[in-house]
Amino acid sequence: AILPGQDETDFTPYQPQKLILLVHGGPTSRDEYAFNTQVIWLTNRNYAVMQCNYRGSTGYGKRHVNAGNAEWAGKMQQDLLDAADWAVNKGIADPQQIAIMGGSYGGYATLVGLTFTPDKFSCGVDIVGPSNLITLLETIPPYWAGFKKRFTAMIGANIDTEAGRQFLRSRSPLFFASQVKRPILILQGGNDPRVNKNESDQFVKALQGNRIPVTYIVYPNEGHGFQRPENTLSYTGFTERFLADCLKGRYEPYRVGMYNSSAIVVADDAI
Repeated sequence: AILPGQDETDFTPYQPQKLILLVHGGPTSRDEYAFNTQVIWLTNRNYAVMQCNYRGSTGYGKRHVNAGNAEWAGKMQQDLLDAADWAVNKGIADPQQIAIMGGSYGGYATLVGLTFTPDKFSCGVDIVGPSNLITLLETIPPYWAGFKKRFTAMIGANIDTEAGRQFLRSRSPLFFASQVKRPILILQGGNDPRVNKNESDQFVKALQGNRIPVTYIVYPNEGHGFQRPENTLSYTGFTERFLADCLKGRYEPYRVGMYNSSAIVVADDAI
């Protein structure tokens, strides 16, 4: 965890902080104790930032990676919840001011956090995260064909069997959208080849069908993440404004249309 205003003698803050649980994507990736632009940005906005190399992450050997197999929304998610609880128990985080945020798998974990444990987090930011594991597997891009068997094993079930589809439904936030209680911001690239735009579209539609507020921003000229500088500035503007509404952290005033980004505001209930 990176902390603003901490006691350097024991690395705990003087009082519990507003915390962002920042979940890395992959999930076969890892967070490192090194310079990270997202972490620096969020701490500058007066949030503590927690990163967790949950089961399925790389860097700790094959056993740790394989421990994530079939544990999407299961033990992998429990690792994140345990990390947040640790921060609370150590006096680092205020339990009433914890947000969850991430991209790709981290976006999925955000959706899981807000649907499966709706009282845990104050709000969430989902960036290009899948909402339905069935449609995610059905839309695997051609260049992932050689990886599909391994990816299916990671998720834990085959879409070609009824039992497999039932398992995937049980781990898909889309089918639990009605349980969302807290504000949510969803950001999506219109040309995403890995997590199709429909993954966000269908989740937003489910929320709206249950009259649950959501803010949904689409960048038509982006893919799996944001690469264009004007869109990166826009995404950070929307995000810090949303987090400020939720957790009362610092933010730079932002309005739609700044930076000449391609952002399309599809829904704006939460900002």
